[in-house]
Amino acid sequence: MAEAHQAVAFQFTVTPDGIDLQLSREVLKHIYLSGVTSWKKRAIRFKNGVLTGVYPASPSSWLIVVIAIMSTMYARIDPSMGMIDRIKTSLLVSAILFATVLWLSFIFLLRYILKALLSYHSWIFESHGKMSFSTKVWLVLVKLLSGRRPLLYSFQASLPHLPVPSTLCLYLESVRPLLDDEQYKQMEIVANDFKKDPAPKFQKHLKLKSWWATNYVSDWWEEYIYLRGRDPIMVNSNFYTMDLLYVIPTHRQAARAGNVVHAMLQYRRKLERGELTPLRALGIVPMCSFQYERMFNTTRIPGIETDFVQHLKDRKHLVVYHRGRFFKVWLYYGGRHLWPSELELQFQRILDDKSEPQPGEIKLPSLTAGNRVPWARARLKYFTEGVNQASLEAIETAAFFLTLDDEAHGYDPENIRSLDLYAKSLLHGKCYDRWFDKSFTLIVYKNGKIGVNTEHSWADSPIIGHMWEYVLATDCFHLGYNAEGHCKGDINKSLATPTRLQWDIPKACQEIIEGSYMIAKGIANDVDFHGCLFNEFGKGLIKKCRTSPDAFIQLALQLAHYRDKGEFCLTYESSMTRMFREGRTETVRSCTCESTAFVRAMEDEKCRGKQRLALFKKAADKHQNMYRLAMTGAGIDRHLFCLYIVSKVMGIDSPFLKQVLSEPWRLSTSQTPQQQLNLIDIQKFPKYVGAGGGFGPVADDGYGVSYIIVDENLVTFHISSKFSSPETDSFRFGQNIRQAMLDIKALFNLKEKKM
Repeated sequence: MAEAHQAVAFQFTVTPDGIDLQLSREVLKHIYLSGVTSWKKRAIRFKNGVLTGVYPASPSSWLIVVIAIMSTMYARIDPSMGMIDRIKTSLLVSAILFATVLWLSFIFLLRYILKALLSYHSWIFESHGKMSFSTKVWLVLVKLLSGRRPLLYSFQASLPHLPVPSTLCLYLESVRPLLDDEQYKQMEIVANDFKKDPAPKFQKHLKLKSWWATNYVSDWWEEYIYLRGRDPIMVNSNFYTMDLLYVIPTHRQAARAGNVVHAMLQYRRKLERGELTPLRALGIVPMCSFQYERMFNTTRIPGIETDFVQHLKDRKHLVVYHRGRFFKVWLYYGGRHLWPSELELQFQRILDDKSEPQPGEIKLPSLTAGNRVPWARARLKYFTEGVNQASLEAIETAAFFLTLDDEAHGYDPENIRSLDLYAKSLLHGKCYDRWFDKSFTLIVYKNGKIGVNTEHSWADSPIIGHMWEYVLATDCFHLGYNAEGHCKGDINKSLATPTRLQWDIPKACQEIIEGSYMIAKGIANDVDFHGCLFNEFGKGLIKKCRTSPDAFIQLALQLAHYRDKGEFCLTYESSMTRMFREGRTETVRSCTCESTAFVRAMEDEKCRGKQRLALFKKAADKHQNMYRLAMTGAGIDRHLFCLYIVSKVMGIDSPFLKQVLSEPWRLSTSQTPQQQLNLIDIQKFPKYVGAGGGFGPVADDGYGVSYIIVDENLVTFHISSKFSSPETDSFRFGQNIRQAMLDIKALFNLKEKKM
């Protein structure tokens, strides 16, 4: 074991003169290097913390203010109007103290001005390519106050708080196309009764929270939507992200794992130091970065009534799962990250290990895939002492979880089902070979393909997507592989071998594990998945139609769903609210009166093309406006959700809110962002495009659709539903989406350029 290997690094002898320590020179060297690395890390974090803390000013500006104040004092001008004289100390110290207070006041003033500027959102409602004079002035001011080199968290203190909107009118408008006249009148009565009382009471409490808390939604959203849920998080909550669509840089499993893990460690180092560049809309408007904080060293811990998220710092190991065995792998050597070649060696040792799993070990991860309460009780009863506690602690305190999968997956043009099987493997695997509670599980297949399964409570998909873009670009274009497909660099065979985690799992616990596995297996077997590559056209042609690519696809989804089921449904599209501090997501209700009018026109043979096109443009404009409202804090659903929480806390029953929160989302959609970092030029390297990711179905009789607008000629759809529903069929829905996209394109009479 590694502990035994390290134990022989020093010896001691008891003599009449005392204890004679005989330390290994090599060990002393590693201790020294570890200490140096640790202090360097602290110094860099401190420096970056100071830079972030005084942003948008800089530490050097403090010296300028001090010199300016001192200069005025020598010129016998007192800018403090007597305040310096009132400070009962030496003139020099008094001047420095006054200059420091003046400097800090200046920083707070700059932040307040920047926060006020960032509260301006009219720019987002302006037509593409057209910018008002006021917006141009605003952009100049924001650019001037944003500083030159912002760090990841530099803008956090300057971001505005999420406003509390009024949403009842928007809600009634959103449900109008789904209700007949009688149902809508009834809904109006219920909504108006709620508006009179008790809505004003609830609204006052929400406004009070918005003034006091950083964000009036995010903490309740995390707690009540994610952590208090007692159903399995596998499929129902966790989501996945795929590898590059066409390229596998190496077919050597250990080598791919070595490069990818090393790239993740590089990203983590930048993240912990706050050295990543903050994401900014238009290259100017900053997005909130708080979700990045818990990407690594994070685990969801099960509880009887609610889970909680455990986040740690400076974790120096990861846990690897392979063929039913758990291994602990140290990520540092001599105060530095292991090189890719060293990581490859460690992973190859695991792959070559022929030891058998211990009783109950193979399916142990299925505890994280089943219901939360049995897992919480089993954890308290069987994993709070001895080797079980030590091994579970190793997993829960690891930087992340790695599965060296014994299957081969990926996109194969010759196999129409390849993308479907790849997605299902990432989403749920065998139900016992991913640790679904970790912030994310990295999966490396035996053919070198990779993917990620992400726990949802700590962050949303753009966050993990940001890291994934960095990792893929670093893996393929910076680290690379040698001619044999191995990681570049020398091999250090003196590294301590990975350590097997030990377990003592009694029969009673094994029965609980098997019960969780059977529940998870039932859920996994019910997932009907289809990956649809739409390559007839992409972003390029849609832009020629002078419409938003997202609106184009959402209207295609509405048309496809109507053709699939013969009816309209409440539709969820995820939007972000990261222009506000600690903002996460908001819902865009894509099924509108305008979109339903367009769909009906498309299905009406008597309706002419010009009429259809006019209705399409009207529906697209409506969708864009709804999306912009959601992004700027005027969305419907998060506000109504928080009103419902307030009603529960106050003990006031609200029939209106109950009805709103019980409405099923039979079509749940989300667009996967790409090119957040622009590290890969997909025009130059068209094969190096990502395949996006997806999630499980939200409703028993509905569809989950994730899509990524990959490039000028490709849109990828990830479609999920349930086999148990006679109303749904993921492959059929994919075909309907394809036809809907082509039918909408035909309205514009644009010819696709053949590649």
